[in-house]
Amino acid sequence: MGWIGETVDSIKSIQIRQLLTQAVSLGMIVTSALIIWKALMCITGSESPVVVVLSGSMEPGFKRGDILFLHMSKDPIRAGEIVVFNVDGREIPIVHRVIKVHERQDTGEVDVLTKGDNNYGDDRLLYAQGQLWLQRHHIMGRAVGFLPYVGWVTIIMTEKPIIKYILIGALGLLVITSKD
Repeated sequence: MGWIGETVDSIKSIQIRQLLTQAVSLGMIVTSALIIWKALMCITGSESPVVVVLSGSMEPGFKRGDILFLHMSKDPIRAGEIVVFNVDGREIPIVHRVIKVHERQDTGEVDVLTKGDNNYGDDRLLYAQGQLWLQRHHIMGRAVGFLPYVGWVTIIMTEKPIIKYILIGALGLLVITSKD
């Protein structure tokens, strides 16, 4: 009975060891992703270096599901540039084109007015109540590149949360049950 007991204990310790190894591996993957994200934030100067286009307001240039890469430099924003901005009171950023630039004579600061390429009017109805222009602190970044359709994964997981939970569960199960 002693030999069998030792064997069972040996198997249990291997399983626990393997489980801990898999948990550490998963933690390293998550940590690496966060480090890469923070590095991209530092390199691009944008609080969100990658965004997904969520609506058709920028068609035909950008379609719903396209991923945009952002960069925020010290250069002044000019008419015609595509920017991603946050509006006070809204948590989802908006991707639209700058149609008008207003430079304040007293401070030299630049305010901008935006419009979606597929929209009829400017974005003043989207801005906070009483706000007529976007200031620099509203702008998250300028679009410098894109990947078409890749963002659909994010849109589907946001609109159908059950798919997100199934995917996370399947990936977690795969990590835990995989052998080295």
